[in-house]
Amino acid sequence: MNPVIVIPTYWAENDDPAGMGEVGTYDHATPIAKPVPELETCLDSLEQVRGILRVVVLLVAPPNCADAARARVNGICSTHPNLNPLIIGNTEAKVIQNAIHVVAPKMEGEPVSLRGYGAIRNMGLVVAAVLGHDVVVFMDDDEVALDENFLIDAVYGLGLLTRQDLPVSAKTGYFFDRNGSCYADEATTRWCDRHWTKKSEFNEWMRHAQSATRISRSNYVCGGCFALYADAFCHVAFDPYITRGEDLDYLFNLRMNGLDVWFDNQWAVRHLPPKTPSHASRFMQDVYRWTYEVAKLDVVNHRIGYRPITPDSLQPYPAPWITEEVYKRIFLTSLLRAIAGPERSEYFHVWLHARSDAKAWASRVSESYISFQTYWPGMMSSLWGNEQIAAAIVDSGTPRYPRRHRSDKQDTSSWNGWEDAS
Repeated sequence: MNPVIVIPTYWAENDDPAGMGEVGTYDHATPIAKPVPELETCLDSLEQVRGILRVVVLLVAPPNCADAARARVNGICSTHPNLNPLIIGNTEAKVIQNAIHVVAPKMEGEPVSLRGYGAIRNMGLVVAAVLGHDVVVFMDDDEVALDENFLIDAVYGLGLLTRQDLPVSAKTGYFFDRNGSCYADEATTRWCDRHWTKKSEFNEWMRHAQSATRISRSNYVCGGCFALYADAFCHVAFDPYITRGEDLDYLFNLRMNGLDVWFDNQWAVRHLPPKTPSHASRFMQDVYRWTYEVAKLDVVNHRIGYRPITPDSLQPYPAPWITEEVYKRIFLTSLLRAIAGPERSEYFHVWLHARSDAKAWASRVSESYISFQTYWPGMMSSLWGNEQIAAAIVDSGTPRYPRRHRSDKQDTSSWNGWEDAS
């Protein structure tokens, strides 16, 4: 196997929370001036891991601080040459996108980009394919590897068959929180969250998964501890239209295409997230997320050629969240949180406007992923191992180590053909 570790990293000019509903709002973004960024801690932990061939860092930053973020990430990556890091920023993404336009000129939008959770994950998959890596191991920048066997555990079982002759092409681990627990903290649940019961339903599923055999069929995906074999990621793409939760959504995408995600209860990372800047903003993303999932899966379940996805197969979690029951949960939770602060006005906006806006949006785009997915296998086959594109992004994206005294000006002569494609 030829694995690559892919780490999306999100940056911002400062730590001010993004406005409600702003495009490009992520769960957390690292301020440029942060003394010890999450990415640095993550890469430090990977120094102990055996067998690392390459680490791809997907750099996501708004235009107003893109250059500063690139300089900061370059500085961090340049101190970890043993990891063979490769930075995919706007320059490299443009090369990839132009190449995609050549092989799939009729594909609409930007489903492979550095904007939006699903599109960012797709960028990582395309980069892996171009470089010829047959295994992608996703981490998040706010997670750390626990021991030297992280990569060995990641590839354990991949590409093999279960006793029922089912392929293990996608596998998830899980994370421990700061207190060493793999369960959601139900003690922090407030009275106004009585209908937002995801924590208890998730914990019920996790207790079962932890007591099962090492590898079992999963109803859950930890996007920061997730391994994909080429059979999966060259056949099935992430959904670029999802607002968040693209990792769990990928489980649905695999299932409707006849594949499964498997849970490994002996593979884990530690999750060290910064403070959430706005819980109301995250909640509104969830409103759009779950509303979209209901609409999307309704389309899938009535479309010939796809395996139906039923709530009964996803008990106890996330079954209630992919049925129309979720509308009631959104209605009651947004109302109760509007009564009991903080961020009461934001939750009132969700209750008054965003719920209906989300339904209208989901109805419009519910078939978009299926349309995009028809291009994915052929596109990945065309881009696999493309030496010209690989040389371009490696030349541009390799950190400039100070000891080399290289010029800041990049030589793009080897890939102008892709840069100029339109």
